[in-house]
Amino acid sequence: MKAILLLEDGTSFVGSSFGAVGLKCGEVVFNTSMSGYQEILTDPSYNEQIITMTYPQIGNYGTNDNDWESRKVFVSGFIVKENCDYPSNWRDGQSLSEYLKANNVVGLEGIDTRKLVRHIREKGAMRGVISSSETNVKKLKAILDGYPGLVGRDIVKDVTTDKGFVWKECVFDTMADKAVKLKKGDVKFKVVAFDFGIKQNILRELCSQGCEVHVVPAGTSARKVLAKKPDGVFLSNGPGDPAAVDYAVETIKQLLGKVPIFGICLGHQLLSLALGGSTYKLKFGHRGANHPIMNLDTNVVEITSQNHGFCVDLESIKGHGVELTHLNLNDNTLEGIRSKKLRAFSVQYHPEASPGPHDSHYLFGEFITLMKKWQRKRK
Repeated sequence: MKAILLLEDGTSFVGSSFGAVGLKCGEVVFNTSMSGYQEILTDPSYNEQIITMTYPQIGNYGTNDNDWESRKVFVSGFIVKENCDYPSNWRDGQSLSEYLKANNVVGLEGIDTRKLVRHIREKGAMRGVISSSETNVKKLKAILDGYPGLVGRDIVKDVTTDKGFVWKECVFDTMADKAVKLKKGDVKFKVVAFDFGIKQNILRELCSQGCEVHVVPAGTSARKVLAKKPDGVFLSNGPGDPAAVDYAVETIKQLLGKVPIFGICLGHQLLSLALGGSTYKLKFGHRGANHPIMNLDTNVVEITSQNHGFCVDLESIKGHGVELTHLNLNDNTLEGIRSKKLRAFSVQYHPEASPGPHDSHYLFGEFITLMKKWQRKRK
């Protein structure tokens, strides 16, 4: 079946449909990872985005019931050069096409993804519509003209949990093919985690460090958080424009100095805004599993997993009692900050992912150390 991608500048790409039949608008971006497509599909940070994979063949190891990062698939569409319909892996349960169809996601294959990626790099990420149910360009353009895009919109509200819950599942044991549960006697810390679009592997990593994690909706007040008497607060990843999530920024301001805080991705941006910084939209974002980051404390380069289209203005955060801890070596953008006085730190990238494979895992240990010191101080 024919399928089409139409960009807001009028550029179109025609190929073949796989997955579900339908039509969806979103921001068209690209990811340079060779694998991890199921995690990408289920990462809430990709809400309202049409993902283009740069690696030529995707789907060769299928999908399974364990590699979910959230409760559902959040992407608006999925584009590949070649979809593999004959996966081979001992964990495979469903082909990528079957998986997309089951989760109502339109797939497009058979286009020149190199040309599309070069176009995005030159012109910037832009609004687009992917469709296998309607291929008339004029009709698609009329639909796309009504899509507002991401800037200035709060789309966190569309992915956050409706009500709080407690997470007690540790890092998945792949060989045993089961999740390890946190035992009551192993609990050393209580962490309140804001769900701005939180990935489950972040929760697993915190749990594996002895944290009982109380996940709360994005709009939870500082008063309700502090009433839980947490040892630390975690600010999660999530989609869209951080400046539009102003209620979270105000809550973080009220929490600063009252409890240790650790933020990842959108959480890093929101913490930076609360500390007096500003954010801006990147031309085409950072998405992939091979981004080099310089740790300014150690001068060691970390290979990191990234997924963000907005960034903290490096100059804006200076002069606010904040240390710069990490820089992106591709474009010198800000990747990490720390406030020793307020016991808060954050990074733009994803230490719960494993591209290094464990280059950035120490950050969870730093959060644990902060909470240990906080526990001693309160006694």
